[in-house]
Amino acid sequence: MSEPKPPTPTGGDTYKGWLFKWTNYIKGYQRRWFVLSNGLLSYYRTQAEMGHTCRGTINLATANIAVEDSCNFVISNGGAQTYHLKANSEVERQRWITALELAKAKAVHMQAESDDSGDECPAVPPTPGQGGGRNSEVQSTLRTLNSKVEDLNTCNDLIVKHGSALQRSLSELEGIRAGGDMGEKVRQVTERATLFRITSNAMINACRDFLSLAQSHSKRWQKALQVERDQRIRLEETLEQLAKQHNHLERAFRGATVLPPSFSNPSLGGASGKGDASDEDDENEFFDAMEDPAEFITVPADPKYHRRSGSNVSGLSNETGMDDQSVNFDELSLASNPESPQPLELEPVRQRRTRIPDKPNYYLNLWSIMKNCIGKELSKIPMPVNFNEPLSMLQRLSEDLEYYELLDKGAKCQSSLEQMCYVAAFTVSSYSTTVHRTGKPFNPLLGETFELDRLKDCGYRSLCEQVSHHPPAAAHHAMSEKGWSLRQEITLASKFRGKYLSIMPLGSIQCIFEKSNNHYSWKKVTTTVHNIIVGKLWIDQSGEIDVVNHKTGDRCHLKFAPYSYFSRDVPRKVTGVVTDKDGKAHYVLSGTWDEKMEFSRIMQSSKGENGTEGKQRTVYQTLKAKEIWKKNPLPEGAENMYFFSTLALTLNEPEEGVAPTDSRRRPDQRLMEDGRWDEANAEKQRLEEKQRTNRREREREAIKAASSPEEGAHQDNHQALWFEKLDDPVSGETLHVYKGGYWETKDSGSWDLCPDIF
Repeated sequence: MSEPKPPTPTGGDTYKGWLFKWTNYIKGYQRRWFVLSNGLLSYYRTQAEMGHTCRGTINLATANIAVEDSCNFVISNGGAQTYHLKANSEVERQRWITALELAKAKAVHMQAESDDSGDECPAVPPTPGQGGGRNSEVQSTLRTLNSKVEDLNTCNDLIVKHGSALQRSLSELEGIRAGGDMGEKVRQVTERATLFRITSNAMINACRDFLSLAQSHSKRWQKALQVERDQRIRLEETLEQLAKQHNHLERAFRGATVLPPSFSNPSLGGASGKGDASDEDDENEFFDAMEDPAEFITVPADPKYHRRSGSNVSGLSNETGMDDQSVNFDELSLASNPESPQPLELEPVRQRRTRIPDKPNYYLNLWSIMKNCIGKELSKIPMPVNFNEPLSMLQRLSEDLEYYELLDKGAKCQSSLEQMCYVAAFTVSSYSTTVHRTGKPFNPLLGETFELDRLKDCGYRSLCEQVSHHPPAAAHHAMSEKGWSLRQEITLASKFRGKYLSIMPLGSIQCIFEKSNNHYSWKKVTTTVHNIIVGKLWIDQSGEIDVVNHKTGDRCHLKFAPYSYFSRDVPRKVTGVVTDKDGKAHYVLSGTWDEKMEFSRIMQSSKGENGTEGKQRTVYQTLKAKEIWKKNPLPEGAENMYFFSTLALTLNEPEEGVAPTDSRRRPDQRLMEDGRWDEANAEKQRLEEKQRTNRREREREAIKAASSPEEGAHQDNHQALWFEKLDDPVSGETLHVYKGGYWETKDSGSWDLCPDIF
């Protein structure tokens, strides 16, 4: 076997060479190829294995290096790994020891730098652009200088350590063998060692001075860079302010040149001009078509459309003039509408409650309940009231009427396309109360009802009834003195998926305006409750809604964008386009389902460039956006009251004269609202068992009435009390429609027909 070559230092911090490694008592020491790089010592059987098979690696940052004799040394990291190594000679061993200690010192230093990087980084944040590149270059140079000086410090420590040992050995040798010639040689060696140590110290001091000088310059460089960054930020802020002022002046100039002289008439009031001057978002926008709704473009509109819009007062064609006038003078037209009811006699309005008892803080082992519910329908899971809110599903349906004013305004619209905008905004507003409402409403019992009589307060009254138990279905009917009626039948299909809960509402909602006989229908989107098991619960709405006017063929396509961590859009975004029966776009709607919606009149459309999926986008040129709906603020302390809105706080308030099946009379719900949750859980189980008993009784009666037991085995002969199932000839859908009689029965006070469900 040829003599192994001495270890070869390579470029950078890598050191390679042959060493003998102890394997076991049978094979003893075996020749291995060792590589020292980046603070790691690795070994291979041969040099050829370096590309694919590493036999072992030890981190020198936590390792201990010990010398046993002239050729042997040990590397250990505390017991998990221990390498017993042997070199061919003492000189070769010393080379390895020196290289290993240098690498260990550097690894320890790098690890300390890494631990302190969290404190150092904020002092000089990376800045994009030329200044940031120069700063990073300076920092890199300083790190290199620091690293080299650390190497020199380590060399100095080694020289001092081994020089001291050499001096001690020579002193002992001089004391033992005190010959004349020998003593002279020893003194010469000692003098040379002393001179070498002095020279090394001088070199270290010079390097230390250089580092100190470089560090002082570094502080000045950092200060200069910080000044440059501050100046750039100030310039950016100044440019932004100038851009805003420019836009404001441009809008003011455009408004001054567009408004006709008739606007100065005091009889019309100054509200319109004031609104134009103070509107921060008074911009004309280009909206992408719904083929690629995630991207929007904003550019100034052609001024001719503004002049045309202002001249609508003197008369234009019905196709464009009426709609433009209704957009620009919406508030004015509604305020001066002769059909607006004028209060002739003031009646005292009932003062309703503004608070409910605070939600108690009860601990509940969520996983013990949820692990047995995966894959089941929500309506079939025996949930404790800890997951509920003290309202039933019927009351949640009635909350859709919180923004009934949108339908009141829609009833006064002369244009069906503008009326569609109000109906679409009403559709979106029904989700605004769900953003913080993570509690599950009570599943209504079969035959349970809920009335919401706001005839004196708001001009409408509504009635809900649970018309089916399996599948659970609720029918809702509302009518207003302002000339509209609303009806819906909702069936919830719910699935618990482990991490989230999906609620898919089935059925349709219909709105009918008496004056125009416009008949609208739409469906609800999917509601998702996230972080069911771990984390904070949060709710998202996603999907698409088509609001259809069955009389005129108008359509509004709304898209609820699902939340995405990587999306640049605002969360809970909703976009929509209103088109006529020919597919021509007239209005654009945009906003969020938890805050507000705006609509804009489309003046011109053109084909734009292709979108991300290869579809050609349509660019809509619009007039300025008008706010059509804005969410009402939550009452004070809502976070302690299940995040109920002002309307929701009043829904479970006890009232005299309601039906015995009304949700306000439900005992478990009342107990939960009062904070007596243990009693509410017991009462909830009693009511559910009573409902199951009544269901079995109805099935037995159905079997007796059927011609064969097989036909009536799974039939439920329950008939809704206030609703009947009919086929709607306009929409072509089958749903439960209010058949009348409830309010007359309430006036008479005779509830003999109501079942005993509580």
